[in-house]
Amino acid sequence: MTFQEFLNIAFSPVNTILSVLLILSVIYWVFTILTGLDIDVGIHHDLDAGTDSPDGHVHIADHDASAWMQFLKFLNLDIVPMTYFLTLSLLIAWLGSFYLNYFIPMPVWVGILAIFPLLIAGMLLTKLILKPLNPFFKEINHKGEVAHDFLGREGRLKSSIHDDKIGMMEVFIGSDPMTLMVKSENGVRLEHGTHVMIVDEDYDKRIYYVRKSMRY
Repeated sequence: MTFQEFLNIAFSPVNTILSVLLILSVIYWVFTILTGLDIDVGIHHDLDAGTDSPDGHVHIADHDASAWMQFLKFLNLDIVPMTYFLTLSLLIAWLGSFYLNYFIPMPVWVGILAIFPLLIAGMLLTKLILKPLNPFFKEINHKGEVAHDFLGREGRLKSSIHDDKIGMMEVFIGSDPMTLMVKSENGVRLEHGTHVMIVDEDYDKRIYYVRKSMRY
C-alpha cells in the first residue's frame, strides 16, 4: 500500500469522520502529555445520570441508575477513565473500517452502515483489552480516598436534580476531578452548574446528598 492509497482510504467518504476524530484524539493526548493539563470536553445533559469529563470516572448506583448507565457500567466505565476507553474504541473501529474498505470495496452507504457495528465491536473489544488493567484504574480512581471524606466537600453540578432524581456533581481531590452521583437533600430543584455542598451520603448506593453552597 502506498502512502497515497493510505490517504485515499483514510479520508474516503466512509472513513473521513473516524479519521478526523482519531486525529483529534491524538492531538488531545499529545497536548495532555506535553502540558499535563486536562480538557473538559464533556457534554452536559439533564439526565438522571451521565458521563464524566475526560479522564474522570463515572460513579454508578446499582439500584437507581438508568438502563444507559447500567450499559456504561457493563463496559466498566465506572472503573476505566472514559478518555482511555473512547480512544481505544475509536482506534479499533477506525482500523476495522479502514481494512474493510481496503480489502472489500463497497458502496459508500454500505460502508457507512458498517461503521455502527464496528463501533460496537470496538467498545466490546476495548472492554476485554482493558479488563486486566481494572485493578490499576481502581487505584487511580480512588486516590486513597474513602466515601466519608466527601462529606462537606463542595463542587459543581454537572446535571440538574430535583425530587428523587439522580444527577452528577464534579468535585476535585487535589487537582484530580471526580464525578459523584448525587441527589438534592430535600428534593429542592438545583440547576446544572450550581455550586453545592455534600451534606449526607448513602454508602451502600454510593449516592451523596447535596444542598446549594452558601458561599455562592
